[in-house]
Amino acid sequence: MKTKTIVFIHGMYMNSLSWEHWVTHFQTQGYKCHAPDWPGRDKPIEVLRNNHPDPSLGQLTLSQVVEHYTDIIRALDEKPIIIGHSMGGLVVQMLLQRGLAAAAVAIDSAPPMGVFSTKWSFLKSNWAHITPFVAQGSPIEMTFERFQYTFVNDYSLAEQRAAYERYVVPESRRVPCESLTTRVDFKKPHAPLLFIAGSADHIIPASLNKCNQTKYKSSTSVTDFKEFAGRTHFIVGQKNWEEVADYILAWLDKQ
Repeated sequence: MKTKTIVFIHGMYMNSLSWEHWVTHFQTQGYKCHAPDWPGRDKPIEVLRNNHPDPSLGQLTLSQVVEHYTDIIRALDEKPIIIGHSMGGLVVQMLLQRGLAAAAVAIDSAPPMGVFSTKWSFLKSNWAHITPFVAQGSPIEMTFERFQYTFVNDYSLAEQRAAYERYVVPESRRVPCESLTTRVDFKKPHAPLLFIAGSADHIIPASLNKCNQTKYKSSTSVTDFKEFAGRTHFIVGQKNWEEVADYILAWLDKQ
């Protein structure tokens, strides 16, 4: 892998602060790292929370997020490695379709259309932001109790509270609703792609990530999968996150 540039893409209910440790870790390995916020997220956590309900946030769509990162990547000096978490993982898949990545990693990736799970944890975790009984233009706030179940179900109570206070922000309902109709051409040739899953992930079960990866099997391009035991949805901030980051570094070295 000749490129030494990485673009990190955060997921829903987060901003770029969620990559704070990863940026430092990859920089020490010689990478030039960028962790841009989604549109409107380039503010302190406290400001984003205090602005709730923010009408402008309620209008944010997944397509706007993808176009935002497309513009950022095209302005770079070289085609980057793209690493995304959760909904950021689906953004990664969409950017890969556009030929914008030298390699890509989708961590606990939200699925595109045609990839679905009937597991109760998946349905329970996602219902709040895709329910048709609330207007899509109404932004949603993640409660601590919901965060406990969906993101940090295997953390101690103190760790759960600390993560919630440091990282969680309100979200647009339009983003996840649009993801339900977002198509990926699984047969299209693409740069190397790695899916990473956590066995204890409630909101994006490991089986769903595996199903997503399997959809690409008809392509001759490299599409790999790795499941980490005991990891929750917030795998990027969970204790021993370095093991996941180092696995990615080793995988990139092989490409």
